[in-house]
Amino acid sequence: MSNLRLIAARIIDQVTEGRSLSDCLDSILSSINDPRDRAFVQAVCYGICRFYTRLDVILSHLLEKPMKAKDSDVHALLLVGLYQLMAMRIPEYAAVTETVNATKTLKKPWARGLVNAVLRGYLRRREHIEQDIQLDPEALYAHPMWWIDAIKNAWPDRWQDILHANNVQPPFALRVNQQHMTREHYINELQTQGYLSQIISETQHGIILKIPISTDALPGFSKGDVSVQDGGAQLAAELLDLTPKQRVLDACAAPGGKLTHILEIEPSLSAVIAVEKDPARTPSIYENLTRLQMHVDCICHDASDVDGWWDGQLFDRILLDAPCSASGVIRRHPDIKLLRMPTDIHVLAKEQLHLLISLWPLLKPGGLFLYVTCSIFPEENVHVLQHFLAMHRDAKEEKIAENVGIPCAIGRQIFPGMHDMDGFYYARLRKILPTIQHASRE
Repeated sequence: MSNLRLIAARIIDQVTEGRSLSDCLDSILSSINDPRDRAFVQAVCYGICRFYTRLDVILSHLLEKPMKAKDSDVHALLLVGLYQLMAMRIPEYAAVTETVNATKTLKKPWARGLVNAVLRGYLRRREHIEQDIQLDPEALYAHPMWWIDAIKNAWPDRWQDILHANNVQPPFALRVNQQHMTREHYINELQTQGYLSQIISETQHGIILKIPISTDALPGFSKGDVSVQDGGAQLAAELLDLTPKQRVLDACAAPGGKLTHILEIEPSLSAVIAVEKDPARTPSIYENLTRLQMHVDCICHDASDVDGWWDGQLFDRILLDAPCSASGVIRRHPDIKLLRMPTDIHVLAKEQLHLLISLWPLLKPGGLFLYVTCSIFPEENVHVLQHFLAMHRDAKEEKIAENVGIPCAIGRQIFPGMHDMDGFYYARLRKILPTIQHASRE
């Protein structure tokens, strides 16, 4: 069996080179047979991404000089060792020994002595180092400095709470399929099998399982009785105000959670069109539809290139879950801290506005447009809507009456951890007929 610490180190090395953690894990975990070993590798990788900057600052206290770029594999292995000692319930001797043994296949004989010295040095100096790093914001808050500055600038009264929430493991949230059973019925079914849960009161169909389990063990998952979906994401379909015979567009539809929720809430829609730009993500839509025994017309195309996919029929409802910084879901995808760059926010805001402008003509007069991001940055949210409304007299905000998140100048913002949800922004726009101004007669 391959050394699990080395597997984790190689995954972290790939993440620091720009690959997403979920992609790395998907390609590697399937080759690990023992579920306990898979769980260990996953826990180490998520933990390191969550506390990467803190671990890196600790490592800088233990190294005489920075690691060379060509030795990024050893650097990642050192982080694996430090994370075990810092945050996992593993005997210290086992964590050190197994991490040192992982150096054997690196073909760098010097790495064995370095890894051993660094990890044992941490054990000797742990208390002193932990005190020192309290003065370093990147270590204290476990975020790169640009993230700290950006969040502080966006939410000066909430930034510390947001940073703290980003470092907490998210709850295991579920959505009960109302076409199969009520939420209360499923909660009772869970209880009979020994699983405790609670409702997400801000949603119609959401619950949180007290102790996460695999979807294979989740009652009724394979039959479509329930789906894994954060409570904040569940608000999208609910806010669309769906009724029978409507024609609905889900732009940027992958992975299909909001799409399938739309069909669960209102199965009698006249048509539902799903558009997804990324061909690598479209299979996830079909997987969800197949499990839930649903059918939707899915189009792999850039939603903003309307002429390339639209059949000319207007929509009653449009859901735009716009590509964004994902700054509201860091606790669920901690590698976002490492993968995002400061310049991304402005680029994404331009794309979001372009999508909104491109899709607006496809909405019927009187129709409802729901703009959604999983971002906490106003530049991707309120600022985009303000710019759009300034250009479109036929658009009017429709206030979200639901008491969720906080009200913004336009729309509502949910912060990570609020209502046990991830961070989301929602804004509803109603298409109105422009007022015709008649010239007065003299």
